Amino acid sequence: MTATALIETVSADALTTLLQDAGCRVNRSEQNAVVQLLSASQGVGYAVRFGNQAAQEGEFVDFTFSCALRIQGELPAGLSELWNISRRFARLSVQGEFLVMEMDVLVAGGVSQQHLLGNLVLWDRLLQEFIAYLRDYSRNVAAPQASTTVAPDLESAS
Repeated sequence: MTATALIETVSADALTTLLQDAGCRVNRSEQNAVVQLLSASQGVGYAVRFGNQAAQEGEFVDFTFSCALRIQGELPAGLSELWNISRRFARLSVQGEFLVMEMDVLVAGGVSQQHLLGNLVLWDRLLQEFIAYLRDYSRNVAAPQASTTVAPDLESAS
């Protein structure tokens, strides 16, 4: 069995390469000296935001996948709470006028390349479930309530 080097920190360049190797298009965005990566899955935009700084400049020990959808109207009561108690790994929250799904990825302590790819696959699947959840929730659970639209806001990720 060969030992593979563990990844203990990530950078914008390293995650750009990982996403591109997995077939994702990636745009790098910088605002107020904060770098994030912008990508999409099934036409829904998301951002990769870096978390805690590692010892070396531009290196981080964690990052967050984040998808923000602009809320148009009123959200049905219990929408984010039901997601949060029925799903693992990604959480929903309301942040101002956005419904945000986020998933943290920790590399501190060392992870393999396959672990990072597995997290990307998990994020992609959760993003697809998120969109289906919103459609189903509106149709099945919230039908008697006032109609609400949650629309992808590709600008919000920047």
